[in-house]
Amino acid sequence: MTRLAKLLLASMLAVGGGSVSASAADMVAVHYSDPGICAQSAVLNRITNRFSYQVRHVPNLPQVSIVDFHGIGETRYLPQIKNVRPIDRRYCYAKAQLSNGLTHDVWYLIEKPMGFAGVGSNVEFCVSGFDRWHVYGGRCRTVR
Repeated sequence: MTRLAKLLLASMLAVGGGSVSASAADMVAVHYSDPGICAQSAVLNRITNRFSYQVRHVPNLPQVSIVDFHGIGETRYLPQIKNVRPIDRRYCYAKAQLSNGLTHDVWYLIEKPMGFAGVGSNVEFCVSGFDRWHVYGGRCRTVR
């Protein structure tokens, strides 16, 4: 059972006062569609601004900008665990509509606390087809 499913089952049991029982054969379906922090305007604005900087300063990239995001979702979550994993990481995915009319995949990572002086968050992103120097590996592998 996934961690999210266990958490939801424990929440149901706590709210119901333990009156909900499940056997091993019961199917527990979890559909998680809320993009949460992945869709926050501060995160998407940071990606848009840094992408604009990237296409202006990396040679031979088309001069386009991100117009809109859609299909936003979280693909993976690695919570902060004291003395084991000191940084909370959320891996996200979206489709970016560019000013030239094309749509590209955007993979991004939100790390917390990784802002200035350890306060706030940091966003690393990769737009498919725009990582000319393979900073994030082939096909944006490191931020997937």
